[in-house]
This record gives sequence, structure tokens and C-alpha cells, in this order.
Amino acid sequence: MVDHLANTEINSQRIAAVENCFGASGQPLAVPGRVLLGEGILTKECRKKPKPRIFFLFNDILVYGSIVINKRKYNSQHIIPLEDVTLETLPDTLQMKNRWMIKTSKKSFVVSAASLTERKEWISHLEECIRHLLTKTGRQPSTEHAAPWIPDKATDICMRCTQTKFSTLTRRHHCRKCGFVVCADCSRQRFLMPRLSPKPLRVCNLCYRQLLAEKKKEAEADRRQLEPICSAIPGYEPSSGDDSDKSDDDKADQWPADTAFYTSEVSWSSFHS
Repeated sequence: MVDHLANTEINSQRIAAVENCFGASGQPLAVPGRVLLGEGILTKECRKKPKPRIFFLFNDILVYGSIVINKRKYNSQHIIPLEDVTLETLPDTLQMKNRWMIKTSKKSFVVSAASLTERKEWISHLEECIRHLLTKTGRQPSTEHAAPWIPDKATDICMRCTQTKFSTLTRRHHCRKCGFVVCADCSRQRFLMPRLSPKPLRVCNLCYRQLLAEKKKEAEADRRQLEPICSAIPGYEPSSGDDSDKSDDDKADQWPADTAFYTSEVSWSSFHS
């Protein structure tokens, strides 16, 4: 079906309509072989509160954005390559039902559908597109995913020290490694995680120590690989120097590991049924 519709005029018109809705703030979406399969409004669990978002499913990407005027104007466009997506069905909560998580290497987030049937349709279409893409490219499913951010309202205290209470003056922060809600004292460190950003990102003290340990372990493994090569070079002498890792004495109390934080009116509409 995708191959048949890829170069049709009706498909081109529908993609152009989506581009027009995003206006100058969006990226061009029309590329050879791309087909728009359907759209729908899902509720996305954001940091402050759940918000409705428009989602467009193509055969190779998932596009979503904020709704300004439905069917006419959207902004804050996000484009996710489907070959980087992994799905995870989640249990209902008191606030939201029909939930699942969209996990990628750069960002992971939770969405919910208006009905169980709608959720099944979304997941079915997504999984089918992902399966076709991976088969076509020969890639393996992604195994590294960014941690979803715990919503601000999930806790009133820091999830690391469990002492600091949040208020108007005491801000909440999010660790980019684990997604926990933490206080400023428990997240003073920054660490470069190229998979997420070219700039060092805020991480909690526990994740900082773990990342430092992983980096040191990787450096040691690289050094061992180079030793046979360097020893074969006449006159080579390794440089010496003491490496000092920054440490901290912050409390390392962890939020209970078994706490399950991640355990819309318009439904899915398929253009090509």
C-alpha cells in the first residue's frame, strides 16, 4: 500500500497540508517515498501537566506538535525517526488511561489515547511501520533509550536526598540521565552525553558518579587496547600524571527503586484504510 501511494497526488496534497499547518516554524516533510498514513490527537504527559498534542504518522517518521487551531495551525514541531522508536504499554493511573511510552535514544515520553481501541490502533500502526523500516534497512531495534522525565507533580520532595521540599522559591530540576525530580543541591553537576546533546547536561549526583565511573572504565579499556601498539613503537614512553575525579559528599539516599512512576477527544483517523 505504501509503495502504491508513495508518489500519488493525493498523498502529496495531504503532506503539503500538514506542512502548511506548521507554517514557517516547521521543517519540510515531503521527501520521495514518504507516505502520510494517519493522524490523531493524543494526550502527552508533559513536565507541568498533561497536554493535548497533534500526532502525524508517516511510514518513516512520527511528527507531533502543539495545537494552536486544530486542522489549521500547529507549532513546536518534533520529528522522530521511526527506526529509533520502541513502544511500551503502561498501566492506567487515576489521572490517565490507555497509556503507552514512546522511547527513543534522545527523548522518551508517555502518551494516552481517548479509548483502548484507539491505543491499540496507534500501537499497531506504529509497530508495523517500525517493523518494515528495520527489515528494509537491516538495522536492529534500538536498545538505548533516554529516560522519561518524572512529572513535577509526582513528588513534593527531592527524589534523591528525600529531604528538600519544593516550593515557589525552591525549584524542581530534572536529571537528564534518570529523569528524577531533584533539588539544586542534588543536581549541581553537568555531564556530556553526546547521544542527547552536544552540550553538558544537568545530572543528579548519583548519576554523575555512575557516569564518571563508566567513563573511567572506558578510558582504561582503551588504554589496554593501545598498550600492545605503543610498546611496539621504539622510544615510546607513556605520559604520567595523576587524574583527580571531582567528588561530593551529598547524601546518596535513593528514591525507592520499586516505585512505578511509569508503570483527547479526536481519535485515530487513517487516510488509507
